[in-house]
Amino acid sequence: MYIIAGLGNPGREYTRTRHNAGFECIDYLSALYRIPVSKARFRSLTGEGIIQGEKVLLVKPQTFMNNSGEAIRATIDFYKLETNRLIVIYDDVDLEPGVIRIRGRGGPGTHNGMRSVVSHLGTEDFPRIRVGIGKPKPDEDLVSYVLERYNPEDERIINEAIEKVSVAIGEIIVAGIETAMSRCNGK
Repeated sequence: MYIIAGLGNPGREYTRTRHNAGFECIDYLSALYRIPVSKARFRSLTGEGIIQGEKVLLVKPQTFMNNSGEAIRATIDFYKLETNRLIVIYDDVDLEPGVIRIRGRGGPGTHNGMRSVVSHLGTEDFPRIRVGIGKPKPDEDLVSYVLERYNPEDERIINEAIEKVSVAIGEIIVAGIETAMSRCNGK
């Protein structure tokens, strides 16, 4: 079994904002594999199903971004899974819009949601997929930028990235993290 968690903020005001790229990837996987993500548990919305022949739990923490680790830790503990069976998807301002980057482990960087996940899990050893959202303009506030809705061009780019993430998830499940990294990184 894999736990696939997308980071974001709950609530309408955050829908289709840059910081919710992780939630949007979960929504896409939910639609693609017909896995409703509607069961409230572990301080998250969850849905169980099958992707590439493997049982998965799709997770959208409802703790708000900066406390995502609380929900993910509760989920991992309930299923008694090793962290290599967790895949976390989140936005990254250090990547160009639409670029995805897969890693098997690593630090949280400047991402507060990932800081929470790493802190609550007590390890950096878990797969993650970063979705590039680009940097704000020099005179633009970072918080305002990540909580801003996409313009039409960015919307097209992020939709393509979400599709790439779904392919990457399948690669991780079927072929493993190393193969997924070589086939999908930087696309």
